[in-house]
Amino acid sequence: MDKCFPIPGTYLFSSMIRRTFFFFTVLVLLVSGVRGQDAIAIEDEISYPFLEKLIATARSNYPRGEAYDSRIEVAEKGVKKARLSYFDIFSFSYLLSPFKGTSAINPTLLNGYQFGFFANVGSLLQKPTVIRQAKDELTIIEKEKEVYELSLVADVKRRYFEYVKAKAMYRVVSQSVLDAQSMIEDIKYRFEKGEVTYETYNQAMLDKTNRLQTKISFAGDLLIAKSSLEELLGKKLEEIQ
Repeated sequence: MDKCFPIPGTYLFSSMIRRTFFFFTVLVLLVSGVRGQDAIAIEDEISYPFLEKLIATARSNYPRGEAYDSRIEVAEKGVKKARLSYFDIFSFSYLLSPFKGTSAINPTLLNGYQFGFFANVGSLLQKPTVIRQAKDELTIIEKEKEVYELSLVADVKRRYFEYVKAKAMYRVVSQSVLDAQSMIEDIKYRFEKGEVTYETYNQAMLDKTNRLQTKISFAGDLLIAKSSLEELLGKKLEEIQ
């Protein structure tokens, strides 16, 4: 009778496929659990009063906001300077002609102090344009700050929601690990009594390992989401009450 010999590496390849399929099955179950059972829990964890505090904190601490305030202050001073420059178009001068010692060659008709008051008509016509330009520059900076604040608010909300989601996912995965630990203890006890096969016991151990790896991954996502939010706040979340 002909004997069939397995192709080298076939068993290893099949084992890898089973492990990969099982890992994605666990992920699907976890995600399904979050979308189903914990959907309301995620919504309940969102605190809109706390979110408003986060937005206020970001507005007061994020350096770009201070930069816009400084630019607005400079632009306001520019408007005041442009308005005061109206006085620059006027000039005043005086001349003193002595009462005695008039020259016969160049006689002076007027003796004593002579005063002159002059106005630069060209500068006078340019001043409204200069003032309007200064006001326009102030308006542009104010509008840029409004756009920045809208973007900042949206960014804080997005990062806060990402943080809440990551925290909820981590909670679900942590509970899954605890459930796996309880299940493994039960299977181990039954395996020692000969009630389950080694393959079942080994599969349970593999399940626990995959869930632990998933927990570590979601723990990293939670830390990244928290750090990303705190970047806008300028302080730790724990410091905001």
